[in-house]
Amino acid sequence: MSKERLRLFIEVVMRKYLQFMNKIQAKERIERLKKEIDHYRYLYHVLDKTEISEAALDSLKNELFKLEEAFPDLATPDSPTQRVEGRPLAAFKKRRHALPMMSLFDAFSAEDMRDWENRLKKILTSPPAPFPSQDGGCEKGPGYYCELKMDGLAMSLVYKQGTFSVGATRGDGRVGEDVTNNLKTIEAIPLALRRPKTDELKKIGLDEKQIKVIYSALEGGEIEIRGEAIMATEVFNELNRKYAKEGKALLANPRNAAAGSIRQLDPKVTAERKLDFYVYALAADFGFKKHEEEHELAKLLGFKILGANRFCRDLDGVIAFHDYWEAHRKTLPFECDGVVVAVDDLALWPVLGTVGKAPRYMMAYKFSAEQATTEVKDVVWQIGRTGVLTPTAALEPVRIGGVTVSHATLHNLNEIERLDLRINDTVILERAGDVIPKIIQTLPNLRSGKERKIQAPAVCPMCESAVEKIPGEVAYRCTNKNCYAVNLRKLGHWASKGAMDIEGLGPKIIEQLVEESLVGDIADFYLLTEGDLKPLERFADKKAENIIVAVNKKREAELPRFIYGLGIRHVGEETSLLLAKKFQEAKVNSPAGWAGSQKSKITIISFFNFFAEINLEELSDLPDVGPVVGRSIYDWFHDRHNFELFKKLEKAGISLKVAPVGVEEAGLAEKTFVLTGTLAGLTRDEAKAKIRELGGKVASAVSKNTDYIVAGAEPGSKLDKAKELGVKILDEKEFLDLLK
Repeated sequence: MSKERLRLFIEVVMRKYLQFMNKIQAKERIERLKKEIDHYRYLYHVLDKTEISEAALDSLKNELFKLEEAFPDLATPDSPTQRVEGRPLAAFKKRRHALPMMSLFDAFSAEDMRDWENRLKKILTSPPAPFPSQDGGCEKGPGYYCELKMDGLAMSLVYKQGTFSVGATRGDGRVGEDVTNNLKTIEAIPLALRRPKTDELKKIGLDEKQIKVIYSALEGGEIEIRGEAIMATEVFNELNRKYAKEGKALLANPRNAAAGSIRQLDPKVTAERKLDFYVYALAADFGFKKHEEEHELAKLLGFKILGANRFCRDLDGVIAFHDYWEAHRKTLPFECDGVVVAVDDLALWPVLGTVGKAPRYMMAYKFSAEQATTEVKDVVWQIGRTGVLTPTAALEPVRIGGVTVSHATLHNLNEIERLDLRINDTVILERAGDVIPKIIQTLPNLRSGKERKIQAPAVCPMCESAVEKIPGEVAYRCTNKNCYAVNLRKLGHWASKGAMDIEGLGPKIIEQLVEESLVGDIADFYLLTEGDLKPLERFADKKAENIIVAVNKKREAELPRFIYGLGIRHVGEETSLLLAKKFQEAKVNSPAGWAGSQKSKITIISFFNFFAEINLEELSDLPDVGPVVGRSIYDWFHDRHNFELFKKLEKAGISLKVAPVGVEEAGLAEKTFVLTGTLAGLTRDEAKAKIRELGGKVASAVSKNTDYIVAGAEPGSKLDKAKELGVKILDEKEFLDLLK
């Protein structure tokens, strides 16, 4: 055998071996996913219990679907992708559906939707009507009907001779639970169907034959209505406020609350829950040509339909509809997790048919999930400005909350132990609104044996100095006070928006200045000249000039920002404000001297000496400080190196500007605010500053101690938490009025 033929033979053998190994790994992963999904589905659909969110479950299902798509021979009849979920509860009488209540396939991106349309086009080789083109050029395409996907409980309502006869849950799709009496308590469900006028039926496009069939069904036949029983967000919040006062267990979420309400054995409990109902389909053949007509007839029969639903001529319109409601879903009165997209031409439905558990002619185009599953590939230890090491998880990139996430903070080793987290674990990642992505749960049942435990590093990953555990704390830190990474963080923190807010001094510029030995500490920023910067790479004359101007603007520093910029361990914005107030109260003899726009300049050495002379007990007794923070402040002002830094800052021309901190008459004294969303008239930092100037406090999270939450455009999950706790909500106008 020649060398070339031998090489080709080896390549073929190796390729087949790799395919074989990939298949073995895929099979193992599929089995683990199936077992895990079945467990969570049983809890969710049968017992109305939730251990993980529906978004996280969807993410697992999507991974399973893609694996089975890659290895179709591994897809088995018992796979969750091949059947409709759930089983009827034994507590209710079983009810078999005349036509199965099917589930839907999910799409998570515009690319998924285009792939779906391309699959439909392949099936419709000779469609009854032209299929819409991607560029929207087809004038007579069937188009799509888009419906907001409500997060509730699918129901079947059967009307005999126009009167409500039987109502049942979806159950396993073929057999559900008879919950007729409970459904009768929902005001949105008519006990008798409305008889539409002939003119009304003609107006929606029905002909004489169709009208006759409809009247016949109303008078002597059956009509099956399908829709969603939901709990409105406001009702959910009201009930939880009531239950909290009564000491009862709170409802978990609107979907579970609706499901639990429907399955109450006592209809009086269901009535108390004030459920709502919207129709999404008619399980009857009235000769309709378009799916949209089913919704129009349902409205004439006396049911609520969603006014936001729209016909879209092509997929570009569908994507635009989806994106609009994803951005505005918080304005809806109910939970909504996506858009149901259906081929509008009903003549195409039997041609397209169904596959497995779902019809091909419909797709659930999901909004960006606030939770998803992914894998932890590694843990990287970041060095903070105080030398503390913070573990960060490097993730298999996953799209969540509208963005692709590849990293998540793990806070400390205690958090890693609490999560029982290991490298290569499958985890649930959460990102809601403006919340930083975080790992909230591991899925140990999906472990394959390749996972590795996570330990704190013995040496600093940047300077290789020893790492020590801080006594009495869970944190680890680099023992090298001159650690390169620590110094970079300190310099970046000083220039950041919350501190001195020096425009143009971003992380890359600061690192370049350090590399060129132009900056070693924060005082060096104020010794820079244009001549120092102009020779540097990527520095034009104007850029050098702008940075020097920005630095010089901050030579007179506002005291709270100055304190925060020092980077004292445990001292954040609120504690910095408290220390500034402490200094002001001690040094200012005449409060009247602070009226109007007057301000006072003081030397930074006098400020340093003031805190260096305060004993540890006095510092610890300050409001919201305590022994740990007090010790941190005390140690900082008794460090000789920091005194030398202050002398250097004073020599560089830095002075402190002290303004009134808190005005009792303003009515905001000791009031706590939380900000969420985007304000049109001022930035987040400006809003914080105004609150603090008037004596208020700004917190990062909503709690029972929050007095107000200010909600701008596209607020995050903080708004939901505020509603749950009954915190007063201010829009931007109300907030500005309060400041006045």
